[in-house]
Amino acid sequence: MDPTLKFQLRLTVAPELADALRADPSGAHEELQRILHRHDASVKCQYDAFADYVSEAERIGIEQYPLYQWTRETIENPQKKAKYLRSFTVYVKGEQIYEKHLADAMETELLNLIDEHGIQGVSKFDTNPANSPQPPQR
Repeated sequence: MDPTLKFQLRLTVAPELADALRADPSGAHEELQRILHRHDASVKCQYDAFADYVSEAERIGIEQYPLYQWTRETIENPQKKAKYLRSFTVYVKGEQIYEKHLADAMETELLNLIDEHGIQGVSKFDTNPANSPQPPQR
């Protein structure tokens, strides 16, 4: 495996847990919080991250943000909005990509939390462009 690859974990959660995590991440799902604390990690809703990107682009100038149009269209699409409101990126020490051993350790613990009313899925992504969808060309 390429030692330069970094990894990211994402959680798909039930709508009720998503609302709780967005309102107060530290007060929702006690076992999730223990795991995140152990790994100096936190979660951020992907919808909120996208909305922050759009807001920053509009404040600073969209020409500096190549994914502005795609991101804006995504958060304005009701089906995509619903999907991304339930998707959370795991940050470790404030970083959204991190070493494989960290991703693997957390993934193992997080997979044990899956149930239909809370965490419904855990996904691990790497930074290899061949394994990831590429940004739109526009």
